[in-house]
Amino acid sequence: MEEKKKIEVCFSPLLFHFYQNTNANVVVIDVFRATSSICAAFAAGAEKIIPVGTVEDARKVKDAGFILAAERDGIVLDFADFGNSPFNFTPERVRGKTIAYSTTNGTQAIQLAKDSKNIIIGAFTNLSELVKFLEKVHADVILFCSGWKGRFNLEDSICAGAIAQKLIETGKFSTICDSTNAAIDLWNVAKPDLRNYIEKAAHRHRLRKMILDDVIDYCITIDSVKVLPLFKDGVIVNII
Repeated sequence: MEEKKKIEVCFSPLLFHFYQNTNANVVVIDVFRATSSICAAFAAGAEKIIPVGTVEDARKVKDAGFILAAERDGIVLDFADFGNSPFNFTPERVRGKTIAYSTTNGTQAIQLAKDSKNIIIGAFTNLSELVKFLEKVHADVILFCSGWKGRFNLEDSICAGAIAQKLIETGKFSTICDSTNAAIDLWNVAKPDLRNYIEKAAHRHRLRKMILDDVIDYCITIDSVKVLPLFKDGVIVNII
């Protein structure tokens, strides 16, 4: 019988060095909004996405002629073409194009995970495609929550719990990781009414204050897109 692979959940980029494992598949999760938006971009036909860590680097790629989607603290950078709402990534804007992308939390997490076996972009919106890939490419899994400026957040942790639960149900994975069990417990508390539970999330309130909370329902809809973005050699591509 094939050995079960382990699942770990990292709740913050500040903790990632404790989990780093070059033989593990790492799923980067930033529900509000980076990874949900990356999935939306590929669903709209984007060819490639270049994740950019700093504002300075974002300016450089913009000057180099790339279309730039970029924000900090939810606010579109003044030199960017647009921000990181999933609704910005329309087929008219992104189909067949390479987009440079820089956000407060998500793109930094992608860069931190760069030495892993595979780096997959995960969200509620592509949950089942993600689980199918992880089941097929059978290795240890780290579910990496982007959080908020190094802090724990609810939305990424709940999503990590949903993914972990699905992986365990395949029979090919197990966990003795406390953070994984905590994330699964959070998911089981939230899932009967995820929309209501997510009202507790701090970033949900930040988005409301900035009148950017039109994306909430989209970002917590499970399996709304059939994409599997993978980060490799400095770019993200959709592998299905």
